[in-house]
Amino acid sequence: MKAKITINTSNIIGDIDPRIYGSFIEHLGRAVYGGIYEPSHESADDMGFRKDVMELVKTLNVPVVRYPGGNFVSNYNWEDGIGDRAKRPRKLELAWNSIETNEIGVDEFQEWVKRAGSELMMAVNLGTRGAEDARNLVEYCNLETDTYYADLRRKNGFEKPFGVKLWCLGNEMDGDWQIGHKTAQEYARLACETAKLMKLTDPTIELVACGSSGPLMPTFGEWERTVLRECYDHVDYVSMHSYYGNPDNDTADFLASSMDMEQFIIDTAKICDEIKEEKKSDKDIMLSFDEWNIWFHSNEQDKKIEHWQVAPPLLEDIYNVEDALVVGCLLITLLRHCDRVKIACLAQLVNVIAPIMTETGGRTWVQTIYYPFLYSSVNGRGKALRTVCECGTYNTKNHSNVPFIESITVDNGSGITLFAVNRSSDESCELELSGFEAYRLVSHTVLTNDDMKLCNSVNEPDAVAPVQQEISGDIILAPRSWNMLKFTLK
Repeated sequence: MKAKITINTSNIIGDIDPRIYGSFIEHLGRAVYGGIYEPSHESADDMGFRKDVMELVKTLNVPVVRYPGGNFVSNYNWEDGIGDRAKRPRKLELAWNSIETNEIGVDEFQEWVKRAGSELMMAVNLGTRGAEDARNLVEYCNLETDTYYADLRRKNGFEKPFGVKLWCLGNEMDGDWQIGHKTAQEYARLACETAKLMKLTDPTIELVACGSSGPLMPTFGEWERTVLRECYDHVDYVSMHSYYGNPDNDTADFLASSMDMEQFIIDTAKICDEIKEEKKSDKDIMLSFDEWNIWFHSNEQDKKIEHWQVAPPLLEDIYNVEDALVVGCLLITLLRHCDRVKIACLAQLVNVIAPIMTETGGRTWVQTIYYPFLYSSVNGRGKALRTVCECGTYNTKNHSNVPFIESITVDNGSGITLFAVNRSSDESCELELSGFEAYRLVSHTVLTNDDMKLCNSVNEPDAVAPVQQEISGDIILAPRSWNMLKFTLK
């Protein structure tokens, strides 16, 4: 099989916002307790954070971490997680049928993100609470005034503000599973008034309104229109969430999942522009794809988890080779739409549908999906170039005209990086490159395996890992492989 990839370094899609490589930590399962935080662990720092986990997060170079949820946030009182830990309440956590000790809250988490080299993306509860509580949290986090909540932060030991600049106005409020679920009009009015109060408190913040929880939601489209008609002047982004899976064990169809993501992005951007035109506004609403990943492996296991435990092992998907290829395709899709997708959060970061796994009291290891995210985050910054790939296609039960090669090129100023996935099950692909004449290939990193179901584990942490392919005359993409090709100017 042959394919031709053509670029023009002056044909730019847009600047890549580093926040497209964001992630997510929710008070869910072992993400916090036993994940990032374990004070009895041998690697724990002075605040009880696992330094071995933190180093893996730093390596990923995650610029923003969404917190504290997720479904969790819609029944959460942020005041439960501040101040004297000895006085914090243990509470029923109704979203995930667990017990929340509140040992970690905004006081601690804002310090964790700083130590991890990241920034905090805070979600507020618009399920069981509302505008005033959100406004109070903004004051607590961001203001230096001599006023009640800013003074409360100081009383709790934090003289300087936390400086949280990115805020989510609730979570998945279109979903009937969400605590405090609302109709589009109910949410739109609440989000609008909450946004106004929050920005009156701190005009420098950016706000994300809840969009649809997935493209198959029956309200998709009309939900966005209703919300944006109310909130357009007061918000900066609309959120998107989508998860992908392979429950039918159809690898060819699963590898086409990014086509669903792409259509979701295109459709949502069109709706934003429709409302912009309707309002005769000069402002563009950008997209925050703040939950995306593969999630299906742990569904049956989670049904057996006993309720009302502290940090039960929920959503602990173990990822294989084909999952890594799909994540690679999803990242390429996000980069292809970097002109509209400015924020994206791989959900989640540790233990819960995550690239990083831990043993409580023991070791860490990285999953297969860690690698395409790592190499994209480190090497996929700069400007995304319009990348034209001429190649064959295939059809599956859910997708038509799926290109065998998924690709994007990034210009970082001193060189270019080509990310490519070969979806073919049995054919290598010989690449012909056009527009690359001023560059020379310096490295070719490949992730593949004959066994698409092969996983890493705590005892075999390197069963699946990228390798460096020898550079010769021809550029060959192995069957069912993720590839990163780095070029420098000649």
